[in-house]
Order: sequence, then C-alpha cells, then structure tokens
Amino acid sequence: QVQLVESGGGLVQAGGSLRLSCAASGRTFSDYAMGWFRQAPGKEREFVATINWSGGRKAYTDSVKGRFTISRDNAKNTVYLQMNSLKPEDTAVYYCAAPLRSQVTVVPGEYRYWGQGTQVTVSS
Repeated sequence: QVQLVESGGGLVQAGGSLRLSCAASGRTFSDYAMGWFRQAPGKEREFVATINWSGGRKAYTDSVKGRFTISRDNAKNTVYLQMNSLKPEDTAVYYCAAPLRSQVTVVPGEYRYWGQGTQVTVSS
C-alpha cells in the first residue's frame, strides 16, 4: 500500500509563492512517476504537473507553465511543487498522486494512489 502525505498549503496573496511537498511511502519511490492535480470548488479535478521517475522529464498544464515547477528528491521519497506568481484562479485543493508507471502521464485514470489534499488559497 502506498501512502502519500501532502503539506505546504496555505493562504497567500496574489503574486506570492508556496511550495507544496508530498512524502511517499510503501513502494520504491524512484521507480515511478509522480503528479500533482487540483480541484477548485464546483469544478472537476484537473492535471497540474507530472514528473518521471528520474526527474528528467516533466509536463505541465498550460495555465501554470512558467510559474510552477515540479521536482523530486528520490533520496527523501518526496515530490515538490514550487508555485510562483500565484493567481486567485490557482485556489484549489492540491493533490499528490502516483501512477503505476515510470514515465509521465497527464491522465487522471492512470494514477492509482492519491494523497488527502492540501488547500491553497490565493487572495486578490
């Protein structure tokens, strides 16, 4: 069983920054890709970013390109999401997720394990 625990969410003003962390346990972390998703009130969960097993390949949704950076530390079994230039429309619950594959994927259905989520609120 894989456990994912997010942290780092909070309230920030527009233009500010936050760094989310996701600590993983229960399997060999470095064998698998990881991803971040988010869900705003009244909206469906959407893909934000993904990173492959080594950190050498990454993908982002268009709305966060140039502002968000996904990274991982395989020695610490942790994946990060650095969020800069935050906007009110980034307000959502952010979820860390783990698929059963080593390469990047933007398809929510390919993610088997999910964290409990962390709230990010950006005020205008």
